[in-house]
Amino acid sequence: MPEASDWSAEGLERLAAELSLGGSTAMAIVHRDQPVFAWGALAQPTSVASVRKSLINVLYGIYVAAGRIDLTASLAVMGVDDIGGLTETERSATVADLLRARSGVYHPSVYDTEHGRPKRGAYKPGEAWFYNNWDFNALGTIFERQTGEDLFEGFAKRVATPLGMQDFSVADCRYQHGPESQHPVYKMRLSARDLARIGLLYLRGGTWRETRIVSEEWVRDSVRPHSDLGGGRSYGLLWWSAEASAPGDALAIDVPIFYASGFGGQYIIVAPAYDLVVIHRAAQVDHGIRHDRMGELLRLAIAAMPEAA
Repeated sequence: MPEASDWSAEGLERLAAELSLGGSTAMAIVHRDQPVFAWGALAQPTSVASVRKSLINVLYGIYVAAGRIDLTASLAVMGVDDIGGLTETERSATVADLLRARSGVYHPSVYDTEHGRPKRGAYKPGEAWFYNNWDFNALGTIFERQTGEDLFEGFAKRVATPLGMQDFSVADCRYQHGPESQHPVYKMRLSARDLARIGLLYLRGGTWRETRIVSEEWVRDSVRPHSDLGGGRSYGLLWWSAEASAPGDALAIDVPIFYASGFGGQYIIVAPAYDLVVIHRAAQVDHGIRHDRMGELLRLAIAAMPEAA
């Protein structure tokens, strides 16, 4: 098993120098369960932005396996609606449709993704992919209605505690409501070292230190392509993926990856072929880094790996 010393010290120094140029506040690399690089404020909980969606995927997998959430249940059956009312067609969207960002519900949302949003009724549920905050926010509402539990308390009990998260607190989570929709944004703050646990959990197929947290089938289904976005980039169930050397994804490297991504440079990146997890954080999301910059940093990390990795 390679130790940190097997990585190129010069390569990691180059990576640290690049991180120091601005935007980044923490980065961690875990290779074969061993931490090999730690830079910045790893213990500081900061906004995870849209990484929240991939975190909630974990919670959904646990409760689906327990029979508490039905992926085939429609919005109509669950009594989910919104301001001004959803149409009959929109209310036929299922939980699975929302997890795939293919609900066909283009109602305004809190933290709206209006850019490129299709008109209401443009597509039926399941027909088209759109990165839709309505879907993601409604999943928070659905979780609480179907389980009778608070979303953040559920995450603490079923995910944070079993994974031994060191910095997570329910007090760092909150809902943000708005006039656009009945369904609030669920906002979360986590540290880099706690996000690394999520990456390792999914790298290991849902097992943490020989304890099954979420099913291997769920993990596999979550990170496989459900929507082909072109250029080797895909979307699964609240997780992104990129083929090896995908021309359509600036994050792509020479092996396939799957990842969680949040505005300003929040990342959980998993490269199974390298047994590798990379975490990046930018505490000031409005002054963080872009996706292409993350690709540059990731490739610097890969260049520092031992040749026999």
